[in-house]
Amino acid sequence: MKQYRVAVVGAMGAVGTEMIKTLEQRNYPVSELVPLDIPANAGKTVTFRGSPVQVRAAQEGAFRGVDVAIFSAGADASKVLAPLAASEGAIVVDNSSQWRMDPSVPLVVPEVNPQALDGHKGIIANPNCSTIQMLVALKPIHDAYKIKRVVVSTYQAVSGTGGAAIAELTAQAKAFASGQPVTAKVYPRQILFNALPHIDVFLDNGYTKEEMKMVNETKKILDPSIEVCPTAVRVAVYRGHSEAVNVQTERPFTLPDVRTLLEKAPGVKVMDDPSKLVYPTALDADGKDEVFVGRLRLDPTVPNGLNFWVVSDNLRKGAALNAVQIAEVLIQRGLLR
Repeated sequence: MKQYRVAVVGAMGAVGTEMIKTLEQRNYPVSELVPLDIPANAGKTVTFRGSPVQVRAAQEGAFRGVDVAIFSAGADASKVLAPLAASEGAIVVDNSSQWRMDPSVPLVVPEVNPQALDGHKGIIANPNCSTIQMLVALKPIHDAYKIKRVVVSTYQAVSGTGGAAIAELTAQAKAFASGQPVTAKVYPRQILFNALPHIDVFLDNGYTKEEMKMVNETKKILDPSIEVCPTAVRVAVYRGHSEAVNVQTERPFTLPDVRTLLEKAPGVKVMDDPSKLVYPTALDADGKDEVFVGRLRLDPTVPNGLNFWVVSDNLRKGAALNAVQIAEVLIQRGLLR
């Protein structure tokens, strides 16, 4: 199999670290890993396949000879560096929000719309973490019964905000345990023992930017006719996003048929036996690749209504894994030579 030079931009961050780990775990055909980060981190090392690899500065010239550049460096960096990487010959898979709604950039979940990659122009967008796990579960239902409307409430881990938020939750727990004042800097309120109905900035319509990502990305990836009503909540969990999803379809279904569809769906693992207390939690998903689905039940208040609970590791399928899977599909579809 042909080998490829793969750059990871933001290699020192939480998601960048997970991307490197995922490339190794999935045995992606990497001839050379090129870890890139801010100039201040140049010269530091990351570990790949048991060996240290020196980090370089993400700048002009760094992408020459690179086949695939997987980005997790934030929207501002991607705005500048992704076109630069593409101009130097790399295919960019970008994990930030910068390119997701650009009509010329494919927004891809490999289990949902891999065909969108065929029209790429050098930059491919990785969707938002909360959108990815929801759409992996919705895809087989939509194909069979055509979804009209989705109402979703998310319960999102602090790792979605980054390393500083993980450290803040830990610091708050230590302060509480030792009887010290609990302070908040990363979030506007204390996250310990709390749930904040506020992820990203509030928009003029009263929804947050995170919530509108779920609306707009679902329409772009799955079907523009689907109506989505979201509420995004940050909770005191380190890793793993959970979602309560209510779906209304155009065509009738039976619960056993939906369960069978989900059990056969790529990337989905069904954990659904309430009589034995079997249902997925964030801890079940930690470090796993699958999207876990449970609490399947009919919604008796509307025709063709369905409720379910979906959980996924936001650093894996919600970010690093989805990006690496995109890079895998580029090979499978003959788009990476």
